[in-house]
Amino acid sequence: MSSADSGGQTPEDETTASVEAPADAPQAAAVPDAPDAPAAEPEPEPEPEPDPVRQPMLDALQRELGDDLVGSEIAGGDIWVRVERSAWRKAGQTCKSVLGMDYFCFLSGMDWLPNPDLSGEKVWDPDGGPATTPEGTPVYETGVAGGQTRFQVFARLYSTTEKVGITLKADLDDEDPRVESWIPVYRGADWHEREIWEMYGFQFDGHPDLRHIYLPAEFEGNPLRKDFPLLAREIKPWPGLVDKEPIPGEEEEADATAGGDA
Repeated sequence: MSSADSGGQTPEDETTASVEAPADAPQAAAVPDAPDAPAAEPEPEPEPEPDPVRQPMLDALQRELGDDLVGSEIAGGDIWVRVERSAWRKAGQTCKSVLGMDYFCFLSGMDWLPNPDLSGEKVWDPDGGPATTPEGTPVYETGVAGGQTRFQVFARLYSTTEKVGITLKADLDDEDPRVESWIPVYRGADWHEREIWEMYGFQFDGHPDLRHIYLPAEFEGNPLRKDFPLLAREIKPWPGLVDKEPIPGEEEEADATAGGDA
């Protein structure tokens, strides 16, 4: 007869019984939980690989311009460079002769003055203007490659052999925005500079014939400056701000809400 049949213990039961503590044995003190292990720091993202085409161009431009190159960025398959206004013509000449930028795309201007009031005239409210430094100098948000002044001139060039473009820009003086003309470098800059002189009031030293293209000769002011008043908008605000058409279903929802409130 087996021990199981006789009600006896099996060898496994005996082993278990031998390691069980008596009921009246003192209990061991509880071990406090260990402090949480510090979270692993995320691995830093690897540095992007240098652009094999544009980085050498930027390096060459840096060598030629030295400290006159004050900002740059290579991103999204493009390159932006900001230079001192005194080196504006030299930067264009360097791009043409050293980098092979043989195609002039355009030249234009920018006024970074904030214009929060879109409901009427194009006038900047000083109370809602740009932030200032402790010295009281305005701080403008000026896009890629940065900037420190309200006005900027910028131009786009392209290499038809390398199939690469570059955007150059320069900060202009707020009170006297002027740079050297690019006509000796790119003849196509002629009417672009005339347009920017007319619309923004930028002066291009050395331009042979700065005269109006669109506006009558007696016109006063520069229409693309942010502080130029749009007299028509004093009579009628910008379309869309007040002439908003209701979305289908809005009127029914408004009527239902009004009925429920009643």
